[in-house]
Amino acid sequence: MGAWVIAALLLAQSGKEATDTHVAAAKAAAGQEHTSIFRLCTAPASAAAATPAPAQRGQRAAAQPPGPPDRSQWHAEPVKVFDNLYFVGMTEYSAWAVNTSDGIILIDAIYDYSIEDEVANGLPKVGLDPKNIKYVIISHGHIDHAGGAKFLQDRFGAHVIMGEADWDLLERTGGAWPKPRRDMIATDGQRLTLGDTTLTLHLTPGHTLGTISTLIPVKDGGRPHLAALWGGTGFNWTRTPAGYITPDRPASFWFTTYSNSAERFRDIVARAGADIILSNHTNTDASKTKLPALAKRKPGEPHPYVIGAQSVQRFLTVANECAKAGLARLN
Repeated sequence: MGAWVIAALLLAQSGKEATDTHVAAAKAAAGQEHTSIFRLCTAPASAAAATPAPAQRGQRAAAQPPGPPDRSQWHAEPVKVFDNLYFVGMTEYSAWAVNTSDGIILIDAIYDYSIEDEVANGLPKVGLDPKNIKYVIISHGHIDHAGGAKFLQDRFGAHVIMGEADWDLLERTGGAWPKPRRDMIATDGQRLTLGDTTLTLHLTPGHTLGTISTLIPVKDGGRPHLAALWGGTGFNWTRTPAGYITPDRPASFWFTTYSNSAERFRDIVARAGADIILSNHTNTDASKTKLPALAKRKPGEPHPYVIGAQSVQRFLTVANECAKAGLARLN
């Protein structure tokens, strides 16, 4: 057997061992709470084949559906989750309204076809006026989170905040869906204050280059808590490499960038003491089960979203270790 063959076998073996080590670490961190994000550790069929190829950088991760699906397939009723935080999203995609003494900060704008139904018509159902939306933070520039931003700009004069790289992404994004006008650019560590509430924005590139993760102070019956919203979850470059993979940004770049952001944000939330994890997908943060549990909650019972600081950090450990496993699979 030639030396180069032996070297290749050893490299493959070491890659598999490293992969298994990171997957095991992610599984341990996930426990029974974070099984949805642990799915990132599943090897996609295209991961090994995601090699640099000519592509138009910034192409959106998922194609726009041919037409709006029937409302019965996506509509969800708004829910008051904390004293000052409301779920106003869809069955699969989340939008969060932070109510302050001087107006509303909305996080994510879901789809263009659902924004009026869920946000404009949903907020009054929980006693809030959509005319009071002052800011809209877009976690990342994909249609399922940015699709309704222009509607909010045009209807309510809301300021839209996005990472600069994702403003650039929207300018290169095709499709007929309405894009918001370039407005406010998020900076790392930016503090956004409205009335009595201050949110802190952190740039966590990986899912996209401009992904924003946000710290949100909330209260439950007057008791303070801190929510950490992870701004982008999937390894989209393994499923739709044409929108990500370029000669200077191969799959290894994306896995490494994602891992570094997850690890850094984990350190940030640890220092801040965040005890709640939120997502912009209802399966990722278990909103699909937590929202119904919240409706059945009796006075004095634990809040289903308050999972504790260690659990929040374990969530981000899963994200970090699964990204490292994906990187190891490339070897």
